[in-house]
Amino acid sequence: MLYLLDANVLIRAHEDYYPIGRVPQFWDWLVAVAEAGHAKMPFEIHSEIAISKGPLKDWVCSAEVKKKLILDEEISPTLLNKVLHDGYAPDLDDSELEEIGQDPFLVAYGLASADRVIVTKEISKPSKKRANRKVPDVCNSVGVPWMKDFEFFRALNFTTTGK
Repeated sequence: MLYLLDANVLIRAHEDYYPIGRVPQFWDWLVAVAEAGHAKMPFEIHSEIAISKGPLKDWVCSAEVKKKLILDEEISPTLLNKVLHDGYAPDLDDSELEEIGQDPFLVAYGLASADRVIVTKEISKPSKKRANRKVPDVCNSVGVPWMKDFEFFRALNFTTTGK
C-alpha cells in the first residue's frame, strides 16, 4: 500500500501535534516510512509547503527529505482530467481551477494505481459543489480510497516511544 500525503497532514502535524523541534521522532518516523516506500508526497503537493517559511519548509525542502518523500512520477493528463471532470465539474472556469489548487493532482496520483490511499486532514462535506469540493468527496467520486491522518499514523504504527 502506498499512502499519498496531502500537504495539510504535514502542516497540521507540525503546527498542532508534533512540532519539528519538539517531537523529532515523528519526523524521523515519517522519513523512514517514506524511504521504505510506504508514504510519498507528489511534487505538486510538496510545492504547497516549499513556498512557505519556517521549520516545516526547511525540513521538507532538505535534500534528504525531498529524496525520500517526493513521489518520483509524473501524472497522466488523462487521469488529471478525469479527476477535474468527474470529481469537481466538467466545465470549471479559470478562477475555479485556481481556487482548487493542487488537490486534483493528489487525487489523480491516487487513481494511477489500485494500491494507493490518499491521506488528508480534510473533512468530507458532500454538499459542497464544484471548486468547493473537499478531497475526501472528490476521492469518493472517482473511486480513490482515502483516510484521515491519524488512521494513517495508526496503520503504520507511529509511536513516540521509538518501539
